[in-house]
Amino acid sequence: MKTLLRGKDWIETVDWTKEELETALEVSKYLKIKFALGEEHRLLQDKTLFMMFFEQSTRTRNSTEAAMTQLGGHAHDLTPDKMQISHGETPKDTGRVLSRYGHGIAIRNCFYGIGNKYIREVAKEADIPVVNLQCDVDHPCQSIADLMTIQEKFSTNSLKGLKVTVAWTYAPAYARPLSVPQGLITLLPRFGADVTLAYPPEFKLMPKTVADAERFAKETGSKFEMVNNMDEAFKNADVVYPKSWGCHQYLAEKNIPEDDKKKIGMEYLNKYKDWVCTVNRMKLAKKEAIYMHPLPADRGYEVEDGVIDGPQSVVFDQAENRLHTVKAILALIMGGRP
Repeated sequence: MKTLLRGKDWIETVDWTKEELETALEVSKYLKIKFALGEEHRLLQDKTLFMMFFEQSTRTRNSTEAAMTQLGGHAHDLTPDKMQISHGETPKDTGRVLSRYGHGIAIRNCFYGIGNKYIREVAKEADIPVVNLQCDVDHPCQSIADLMTIQEKFSTNSLKGLKVTVAWTYAPAYARPLSVPQGLITLLPRFGADVTLAYPPEFKLMPKTVADAERFAKETGSKFEMVNNMDEAFKNADVVYPKSWGCHQYLAEKNIPEDDKKKIGMEYLNKYKDWVCTVNRMKLAKKEAIYMHPLPADRGYEVEDGVIDGPQSVVFDQAENRLHTVKAILALIMGGRP
């Protein structure tokens, strides 16, 4: 177990070795037990985390703030309008200044083509660790909690032989982040899962993340495949993870006005209203398969109530594990061995 993680940034899971990720998971389990027993674990006493949110958040904001409180520290809840970012302050200056005041910086910035770059610019200049609370490329706090949940449900650390289906679904919004499916396909193959990515032809993910997924699958001897048929992807799956996301092709196009992008996006979306996780579709998966979603889910669009509220759903276990995994990450990178 590699435990010397103090000061390390948490931006994408691909930045961490498998051994480092395993350490984070083991600490998550330990802290989950401490929480269940009501035992104090003030590992970051008197330490400060600055949380910068460029978008709304329920699970990420509250799990991170609760984590800092339970670890004995304090989290500042910041938005651009509360900072000089709204007046043009650079990532360089923000990173340098906050480094003088506290012990960690956490950022959510999902703007396409901007978020990951912004977070890495802050991290380059900061003298304290930086945590990605979701960007346009990855949502590492979500995917590590998802991995922990799958391990718990199947009573194994290795996902070897498990078929995990990550599928696009229809939803009314046209430009949702790609980061959740991208985080899953780049993390789960490293732990042996056979990942099937299902999406309509227009809804491809970023080429680099697909290449990373293929590389990790090859390294571990697992499978990674992409299909354009939701039913095919659900067949014999152990885990189904249907989630809406935007279209990489038109999001990346700089010469198309934003209003036109929305029009194109809605045209694409409306072609695939049958891409929904239904009770009948769940029957294509294995009898003991679990249903996952990062929440919030568009009930009636992405998924039927009978699925998300049914016995195969583990969405609230996922949400709970967001607390324990972010707590472990913060404890390791902001505290840890000196």
